[in-house]
Amino acid sequence: MIQNHEIDYRIVGEEMQYVEIELDYNETAIAEPGSFMMMNDGIVMETMFGDGSKQQNDSLLGKLLNAGKRVLVGESLFMTAFTNINQGKRRVSFASPYPGKIIPLDLSQLANNVVCQKDAFLCAAKGVSIGIEFQRKLGTGLFGGEGFIMERLQGDGMAFLHAGGHVFKQQLSAGELLKIDTGCIVGFTADVQYDIQFVGGIKNTLFGGEGLFFATLTGPGTVWIQTLPISRLAGRILQYSTTVRKEEGSILGGIGNLLDGDGKW
Repeated sequence: MIQNHEIDYRIVGEEMQYVEIELDYNETAIAEPGSFMMMNDGIVMETMFGDGSKQQNDSLLGKLLNAGKRVLVGESLFMTAFTNINQGKRRVSFASPYPGKIIPLDLSQLANNVVCQKDAFLCAAKGVSIGIEFQRKLGTGLFGGEGFIMERLQGDGMAFLHAGGHVFKQQLSAGELLKIDTGCIVGFTADVQYDIQFVGGIKNTLFGGEGLFFATLTGPGTVWIQTLPISRLAGRILQYSTTVRKEEGSILGGIGNLLDGDGKW
């Protein structure tokens, strides 16, 4: 039977959230490097290979293989563990990396198994296994848009994901099909079937602007969806940073900059 540390938590904020985790004596939270925000005295921090779960092989080779899997999903070789060594309760907080929402997942209520985008994981109770999920179908891997590999969270404790924009949960009934942009998927329970479908139509292909493929998710199960994938946000920022506005250098350009809040003419 999987046994994760039982942690209490609260999520603070609206658009730039952080999660505050309360640790009893000898309880541990694990997190991605760079997500740490603050902690009380009495908590010790340790950098380690892998996730420290019981599913991980404790041998040196096992730890290296586990760390190597994290590299495949674009994550760091290391994770950070925060353990309360004080007899009283202590708190540690982790911040979201960009505007959006933090999603708490009680894995014990989700069949101990959730699949998520490779950059969605924020932190979890020690004992939660953070592994990789290969998409088995060739088309899914080649055309999914978000990569061939996703992350799989397993255990019976709390895990926390982060996603961009507004985040909502949708329950799919048995056989119910949802067509969705690949980047808008945050995660889904393991019983949901994931595939990629060609958009079709010459006009859609050439002028649709939505890509050639979208994801299909088939129930039963639960899906978490984000309205603003970080890739979409980064693409728009890059577009504005590398494109010269046509009206720049003219009177209209100056008025436009004033309306945009830029006082430069």
